[in-house]
Amino acid sequence: MVVASSFEEAVSLIKDRLDIVDTISQYVVLKKSGANYWGICPFHDDKHPSMSVSPSKGIYKCFSCGAGGDALNFLVKIQNKDYKEVILELAEKFGIEFPKKYTPSNENKTQKELMLKACKKAAQFYNMQLKSSKDSNKAMTYLKGREITDEIISTYMLGWAPNKYDALYNELKKEFKDEILEKAGLILKSNKCSWIDRFRNRIIVPIQNETGEFVAFGARAVDEGQNPKYLNSSDSLIYNKSKILFGLYTAKDAIKENDSVIIMEGYFDVITAQSHGVKNAVASCGTALTSDHVKLLSRYTKSRKIYLSFDTDSAGINATKRGSEIIKETLASVGEIKQFDESHISAASDGKYSCEIRVVSPPQGKDPDEYIRSMGGDAFNEHVKSAPLLIDFLLNNVLKEKNTAKTPQEKSELVAQVIDILKDVNNKVIQTEYVKTVSSVLEVNENAILKELKRSENAHFGNHIPQIQKNSVTNSSQFEIKAQKNLLSVFISNGGYENYANLSALLPENIIHDETLIIVKNTIDKLIGTVNNVRELTNNLYTEFIEDDNITRIITDIVDMSESFNGLDADELKQSVRENIQRLNRCYTEHEAEELRQKYRQVNSDDMEALKVQMQLRDEIKLRTGDK
Repeated sequence: MVVASSFEEAVSLIKDRLDIVDTISQYVVLKKSGANYWGICPFHDDKHPSMSVSPSKGIYKCFSCGAGGDALNFLVKIQNKDYKEVILELAEKFGIEFPKKYTPSNENKTQKELMLKACKKAAQFYNMQLKSSKDSNKAMTYLKGREITDEIISTYMLGWAPNKYDALYNELKKEFKDEILEKAGLILKSNKCSWIDRFRNRIIVPIQNETGEFVAFGARAVDEGQNPKYLNSSDSLIYNKSKILFGLYTAKDAIKENDSVIIMEGYFDVITAQSHGVKNAVASCGTALTSDHVKLLSRYTKSRKIYLSFDTDSAGINATKRGSEIIKETLASVGEIKQFDESHISAASDGKYSCEIRVVSPPQGKDPDEYIRSMGGDAFNEHVKSAPLLIDFLLNNVLKEKNTAKTPQEKSELVAQVIDILKDVNNKVIQTEYVKTVSSVLEVNENAILKELKRSENAHFGNHIPQIQKNSVTNSSQFEIKAQKNLLSVFISNGGYENYANLSALLPENIIHDETLIIVKNTIDKLIGTVNNVRELTNNLYTEFIEDDNITRIITDIVDMSESFNGLDADELKQSVRENIQRLNRCYTEHEAEELRQKYRQVNSDDMEALKVQMQLRDEIKLRTGDK
């Protein structure tokens, strides 16, 4: 534990531990391009990667909506929280202790801590009940039938909720308030307004977040006719099922090691898989796969090789289709998705593809859980090695119906399904090769399929005609603001910090006109004597204005501009300052002259007094612009 001497030092220590690429990768899929990373901006409806993340500068900047800042600013903005709350959470994460005189009160933080503690106690209670409760025999019979051993029960903290209304409540009410237990999803109000356990007469599967904290529960029915089959915790302050994957805590090391992840359908699929050696398996928690799930997994597999292994029935195939669409939508902006198999050994890790989606479908119509239990984890892993790409899996599902398609209409329906799959293939050579294969299998003319495919693509693009926007003309005031930012950027370049006093002395008193930029300049003046280098200066600038989104954007613009001055010596920096001052003065002079011209044109020339005013204005315009 590191004890900070002040709040400011604690923030500085936190920033030192925040890697901007790692931080933003938790929320945005990033792709390296040159020295920077690019991704879809989460702060506006971004269709193409317009957000740049610079590891060297420690900033992110969206070139579309203008959002920008450092890693801490990003977390505050993306989590939509008070910055002090974010700082407190990060301090706890990094083992940084605030000074005793600083005793922040944070109701949400306290509630979260109590809810997490209550869920942990509940998991321990349920686990103990499975071993000791009188009515847990049927649960143990079910688990043993699925080859769930005592070791597996201990590893995943599986439990049993007794068939009593208040068994858990009576245990936890001694330590926790009703409000905490209710918010954690452990109890609810009965019709008689008394508190009862949410889960009763069910096998309990605790759900952990990626750091291992117990945040929720899945509860499986065991009695005949007991509905629903699965009862899951609702979203809460500590649990969001759209952002948490079951088994990720125990799978993340294997996902990194294998550079791939296998997404399964349910809790017991994952438990069976992981306990039989398929360590990189995860599942969504009672919900469909989401974009947030995909982004989360992208942090652990660099090549983004994703295997879908759902049930083999029609519902499972539909889940495969839905899941793959979410993956493609989430990752399409990063680059091209692998659509053709040169070999099963080749991977996306060579950087050629943004991701690789494959489908693991065990033979004999068995579900993954059933297949692994009967054939073993090694046999399943062999199927993983030879798993087809998504496009091949989808095509095979259509083509296997060829013998049932006897009439032209039935064949036309199969061709329509094929076209729906192939229209997403961007490479025309690959697309044509697939058409040849389909044509041969279905015994349909190749040119006819190509024509239908082209017609479908034209219809698709016809509905997505891009809107052409008119370029806006930058007016003089906008140019002046940009020039003022450019001047300030000299002072936070790597070379500018050492020469700050000398450079600052070159500035005329009123060279910065914009009120917000004056605030930034004054803050730089205030901070410059308290920091050791330019990185500290920019960190402190962001901290000063962490609650002001507009100024944070301006600071990001200035930091981004400063790169062009890096590496210049003292004389070159001074020359850059002088040149910027000259440009600004020319801008101001022209701007003032234009205002005088406006006044000149507005004066009524029929009036003798007005003519005198016009002459005075004309002389002043000449003086301003240097005209003879």
